[in-house]
Amino acid sequence: MSKRDEYIEVMKRQLDELNEQLTQLEKKGEAAQAEFTEKHKDQIAQVRGHYNAALSKMNEIKAASEETWESLLAEGEKVHKAFVHSFNYFKSQLK
Repeated sequence: MSKRDEYIEVMKRQLDELNEQLTQLEKKGEAAQAEFTEKHKDQIAQVRGHYNAALSKMNEIKAASEETWESLLAEGEKVHKAFVHSFNYFKSQLK
């Protein structure tokens, strides 16, 4: 397995795991409708936006050639970290 494939596999697994956790938090919030404010809905939309950006960048890295994919890593890491940070911040607000 190439270095790029390993990177994509790890990133995909992390994105899928956090996306699943976000979905569970969203469902939990909807079940407690009285406590689930517009603020939380806006925060979920922002976190989903970060997820979509990270997923898009991962797909861009996946589609890049062996010669060019490493040039996309810094930006890929940046959007991935933004998603993780926004997810963790949102999760902390629910406690």
